[in-house]
Amino acid sequence: MTLRKFRSRWPNFISLVLVALFLATDVEARPANMSANRDKKLNSKEENEILPPDHLNGVKLEMDGHLNKDFHQEVFLGKDMEEFEEDSEPRKNRKKLIEIFSKVDTNEDRSISAKEMQRWIMQKTEEHFQQAVKENKVSFHAVDPDGDGHVTWDEYRVKFLASKGFDEKEVAEKIKRNEDLKVDEETQEVLESLKDRWFQADSPPADQVLNEEEFLSFLHPEHSRGMLKYMVKEIVRDLDQDGNKKLTLSEFISLPMGTAENQEAQDIDDDWVRERKKEFEEVIDANHDSIVTMEELEEYMDPMNEHNALNEAKQMIAVADENQNHTLELEEILRYSEYFTGSKLMDYARNVHEEF
Repeated sequence: MTLRKFRSRWPNFISLVLVALFLATDVEARPANMSANRDKKLNSKEENEILPPDHLNGVKLEMDGHLNKDFHQEVFLGKDMEEFEEDSEPRKNRKKLIEIFSKVDTNEDRSISAKEMQRWIMQKTEEHFQQAVKENKVSFHAVDPDGDGHVTWDEYRVKFLASKGFDEKEVAEKIKRNEDLKVDEETQEVLESLKDRWFQADSPPADQVLNEEEFLSFLHPEHSRGMLKYMVKEIVRDLDQDGNKKLTLSEFISLPMGTAENQEAQDIDDDWVRERKKEFEEVIDANHDSIVTMEELEEYMDPMNEHNALNEAKQMIAVADENQNHTLELEEILRYSEYFTGSKLMDYARNVHEEF
C-alpha cells in the first residue's frame, strides 16, 4: 500500500487499530512503518530477496519517509550490530564495546574526537555498502536463473508475482501473450512503482534490461547518485501536501498520526513528532529557512557525504559528552551504551580499566 493511499484511508480505521498497534510496539518506537510491517509478514524468502527493502542500513530515512531509528547504531557498529542483541551477556557486550572504542581511538589518547568518529562512521557505512553488494549477488541470481547476467523487466515481474503466490508458468505465458494478469489493486500499485524504479535504475542507453550493477541500484538506491535523487523525489512526493516539491515542518511531521485514544499512545505520538521536528530544524534544513528542498534532503540522505558524517559524529559525541570536552571517554560511551549499541550495560564501570 502506498503512503499516499494509506494516508487517505487512515481516518476510516484509525479508531479500530491505533491503540492495539501502539501497544504492540515499544513505547519509544515510531508510529507503525506500514511497508516494514508488511515485509515482516512475507513468508517467501525469495520475495524478500527480490523486493527492494524499505530499510537501508546507514541511511537516515526509510523509503517511506520514516526516520531510521537504528541509524546511530548502524553507523557506529556496522556489521557488529547483530552481536549486541537485547538478551546477550552484558559483560561480553562491554568487552566488545571496549574493543570498538580502541579501534575508533586511532591516536590512542583514550578519547574519541569528532574527526576520529567521522572516520569510523565512513568506515562502517562502507561496510554496509559491501554487505549490500554481497546480498545483491544472491538477489540477482534469484531473478536471473539462466545466469546470462541480464534481467528484463518482464523476467523480474514473473519472479515477483511468483513470490506473491501466482503461478509462475501461467504468469510467464500471459506476459508473453500480452494478456491481462488480473492482479489485485495493491499488487498493481506495487508493480507500477517498481517499474518506475526499474527504469530509473536502467543506465543509458535505456533498454529495460538490468545487469547486476544496475540491479544493485534498483534494490539499494543509496549506491547511485541518480537513484538517490529518485528516492528523495519519491519521499517528497509522499510528504509534500501543496505540490511545490519542497517540505515545510508541518508537512514533515504530518505522517499519519491519528487520534490517540489513551495517554500512552498520545505520548508515543508526541515523542515521534518531537524527534521529527528536531531532525528537520537542526539537521535537514541546512540553511534554516524553514523549508527543506530536494537538494537539502538529498545531501541529508547521502550516506557517503563526509560533511554529514562529521556533523553526525559531533551529534553523537554531544549525546554522551558529560564533561563537555567535545570528545568521548570510554566511561561515557559505556554509560550511554544503549544509544550507541541498543544494549544497556549494567555495572558499566566494573573492571573497565583492567579490561582496557
